[in-house]
Amino acid sequence: MDIVEINKVLSNQIRIDILNWLKKPEDNFPKQIYVPDFSDGVCVCHIQDKSGLSQSTVSHYLNMMQKVDLLIATRHGKWTYYRRNESEILKYIQTLSNEL
Repeated sequence: MDIVEINKVLSNQIRIDILNWLKKPEDNFPKQIYVPDFSDGVCVCHIQDKSGLSQSTVSHYLNMMQKVDLLIATRHGKWTYYRRNESEILKYIQTLSNEL
C-alpha cells in the first residue's frame, strides 16, 4: 500500500465525494438496469451525472481510484460499474493510524 499515492488521489474533493456517494449508493444514485441492487457498484454514467463533470474527467478519476485499490470495477456489457473496496479502505485507515 502506497499511502502517498492514495493521499494524492484523495486530494480532490470530487474524488472524496465519489467515495462518500458509493458508501451508500442506494441513497445517492437512481435504480440501475443491469445491477439494480448495486452489488457490483454504480454505473459510471450515474456517477458522471451526479458529479456534473465530463465523462472523460469522471473516468480518469475512477481509474485513479481503482489504480490505488480504493475502488473495484466490474464490467457488464459495455458498462463499467464501480464499488468501494472496503478492505483496502480499512487498511489505509489503519495504516494511517499506525504511522501517524
